[in-house]
Amino acid sequence: MREARRQKGMTAGNVPSLCILDPDGDIVRRLTASGEAKRSDVWPCYHTELHEFALAGARAGIIGCAVGAPFAVLVAEELFACGCRTLISLTSAGQIDPISPPPYFVVIDRALRDEGTSYHYAAPAVFAEADPALVAIARDALTGQDLHAHVGASWTTDAPFRETEQAVAAARAKGVLAVEMEAAALYAFARRHGNRVLCLAHVTNTMGLADQDFEKGEAKGTADALLILETLARALA
Repeated sequence: MREARRQKGMTAGNVPSLCILDPDGDIVRRLTASGEAKRSDVWPCYHTELHEFALAGARAGIIGCAVGAPFAVLVAEELFACGCRTLISLTSAGQIDPISPPPYFVVIDRALRDEGTSYHYAAPAVFAEADPALVAIARDALTGQDLHAHVGASWTTDAPFRETEQAVAAARAKGVLAVEMEAAALYAFARRHGNRVLCLAHVTNTMGLADQDFEKGEAKGTADALLILETLARALA
């Protein structure tokens, strides 16, 4: 990060203490289009841009389109090195267990490790576990808020086009609610370094099994997503 600052002619500075990963990029695009978010001039990453915006009475940082476990953890490592103290990942996901018609949210309390990155941070195990204290805070904050939020397990895979019937059935048998691409690695990273990371899945689709699938809701799901993020930001402050 030091050398990136040198090459870019940047002065040292900290990112906001709360940062958000937005793999789809829809939230970032909404905030920048409306003028609510401005690009940070202290973020030295070679691969991404960080925007800052007001959330729950404070400044938050948000990075779009960091898709997949390796990229998400690369960015997470850099964010915590630059002053981040709490990281929320809010990624779109496919439905495994039909607990409700999409779209809805899942606070991920554990993630099935079907990717490679987590194994560089933690010994082999079936699941990567979230910090139970963070999950409890999120569950309590979202209860009764009419935000269509559940708590449960996800399946993290680096190969979205290999979500075969057999693989989906195996994940469902393990109690998995949704499939996404980042949570297992982010949780393994968080446990290894003692960092505060919370992952949410925005379940928006049945992986093409229904007509008019992949619809996120109002404003591409960003209205509900921002309500979720504001609620969590207040609770986690």
